[in-house]
Amino acid sequence: MSAPTCRLCRAELVDTFVDLGMSPPCESYLTADQLDSGEVFYPLHVRVCARCLLVQLPAYIDAEDIFSHYAYFSSYSDSWVAHAKSFVEDAVDRLSLDAGSFVVEVASNDGYLLQHVVQRGIRALGIEPAANVAEAAVEKGVPTEVTFLGEATGADVAARHGAADLVVANNVFAHVPDIVDFATGLRRLVADDGMVTIEIPHLLRLIEGNEYDTIYHEHYSYLSLLTTQRVLAAAGLTVVDVEELPTHGGSLRTWSMPAERATPPSDAVASVLAAEAAAGLHSLSGHAGFARAVARVRNDLVEFLVERSRRGETVVAYGAPGKGNTLLNHCGVRADQIAFAVDRNPFKQGKFLPGTHIPVFPPERLAEARPDYVLIMPWNLRDEIAHQLHDVRSWGGQLVVALPQLEVLPNIEGTQP
Repeated sequence: MSAPTCRLCRAELVDTFVDLGMSPPCESYLTADQLDSGEVFYPLHVRVCARCLLVQLPAYIDAEDIFSHYAYFSSYSDSWVAHAKSFVEDAVDRLSLDAGSFVVEVASNDGYLLQHVVQRGIRALGIEPAANVAEAAVEKGVPTEVTFLGEATGADVAARHGAADLVVANNVFAHVPDIVDFATGLRRLVADDGMVTIEIPHLLRLIEGNEYDTIYHEHYSYLSLLTTQRVLAAAGLTVVDVEELPTHGGSLRTWSMPAERATPPSDAVASVLAAEAAAGLHSLSGHAGFARAVARVRNDLVEFLVERSRRGETVVAYGAPGKGNTLLNHCGVRADQIAFAVDRNPFKQGKFLPGTHIPVFPPERLAEARPDYVLIMPWNLRDEIAHQLHDVRSWGGQLVVALPQLEVLPNIEGTQP
């Protein structure tokens, strides 16, 4: 079989970044009557392009199969909604947006961000491929079209609604198999003097923090600022500024303009590029070594769970995020090691995690079961969650995170959100 080709420059992909073996789609939660049926596992073999350096997962699963009906609702994270509100406030000030402006968000989910735009009296439109999630946005008063973005879709939306002063694409850029067509769709949506802002998990932070659970089938690309610039440039957009964010273990927010009207890039752009170059990410050889760090994380978690089992202690999971399923399946965890998971999302409650078949319950189950350890799966929200779980200490329970390294949290009583 021939090697897959790069989704940016079309070169053959022959160099491995990390191979996590086989895993089911991370959001394919199971009902009880599916437990005795077969599950399809796909490779999680991430490559790096020797020509353009884009780190990527071949499209083993079509985006339509993943995102047309989706289990993730952004509003179930209080800190994420607050993050979105802060962004809207900053963008309104930075771009002088007012009642005459128009804001479009791509992958707008359940209206978690655009609700803040609507509340300011600014015209807004969401573009969201998952009909079940878009319905929740409409209920919030956020006009939403159910479709996937590409060049044709962007041109159509702009023709019917007008070009946008601001186009937002937060944590979706990595989720599209045809990333150049998607970026061109962003260009078609934005006015010639408008701004496109995207947020992406930063490859540099992924490597530094051993954040390999963010690798799953719906994340097709793992982006540095350098490769983000290259993708956007192919669509006629120029990065003029960048911010480093703490979200998702370390993210970038890029601000881009149509190339023909772009201002000179800020000093922040040069600074982030220099940090990437210093870490080796501007060369093929600099991407080596991540697999060894991943193996250490896996070994530490497996040893922890085996020892807890030997002692007759109970471990459960808080949160059932898609990325947690990457971690659990890679480590070969099953329900005899993690008894159950709890999650605030009603869509996941009563279901079972893909591959591991760990049952998912509402958060109230924690107090009923009084486990010895609670493994926080969305480790990037550890402070928020530790604050929510401060009652765990009342029965002598402890909180644990597996990433970026295994850690039993020492003092949940004093943890602040």
